[in-house]
Amino acid sequence: MRALIVTAVTAEADSVVRGLSGPVPHPDHTPGPDHAPGFASEPRTLPGGYLIHRRGAFDVLVAGVGPAAAAAGTATALALAAAPGYGLVVSAGIGGGFAPAAPIGSLVVADAIVAADLGAETPQGFLTVTELGFGRSVHLPPAELAARAAEATGALLAPVLTVSTVTGTAARTTALAARHPLAGAEAMEGFGVAEAAAAHGLPVLEVRAVSNAVGPRDRDAWRIGEALTALADGFRALGPVLASWGGPS
Repeated sequence: MRALIVTAVTAEADSVVRGLSGPVPHPDHTPGPDHAPGFASEPRTLPGGYLIHRRGAFDVLVAGVGPAAAAAGTATALALAAAPGYGLVVSAGIGGGFAPAAPIGSLVVADAIVAADLGAETPQGFLTVTELGFGRSVHLPPAELAARAAEATGALLAPVLTVSTVTGTAARTTALAARHPLAGAEAMEGFGVAEAAAAHGLPVLEVRAVSNAVGPRDRDAWRIGEALTALADGFRALGPVLASWGGPS
């Protein structure tokens, strides 16, 4: 399965590429150098300035921070993909974890990708964009693939929330947890990646390594290096799962 893996920043992309260090066969098994098992190319730049790395069966894209940038970068890479194109899109990076289910240094694989702040505030509470009748607020990754990914990496299988503003107060943490009691993590790109993938008729997965607890903002408590190491370790285990996945059943 040829997959596009979308990150927000270069440090995340570097961790994913580092994790994909072993032989990863390209799905078409073409013997040319660009398709050799484990082949890693120099990164190239797509129109729009998006940096993309080839690693065997996978292209790892740096699309930018936030759902809009993620959607634009993902859509660009998908539109420009050489035949036969991609069979899967993965949103990957670090994020905040909801304690105690997702501690710092752990991984979360999404069983739902949720646009948690896309909607409207009302006197009666928050209404999602779906409840407003303007679109969708949830994308569901293939259940069998998400379960296999979580098992291979030792990750928590749980909803991952996409937010445009990172949570930094106790009040917002409480509100999100009340609306999404099963949530494992929050990040800023997953739903944007999922929207672009859906526009191209492709399934999507999201993988997050936890760098901090969702809650009052405390930069001294962030463990970005630990999370990036966990991200690399996760993709070391995840690579064979993605490469061997045959698509939705």
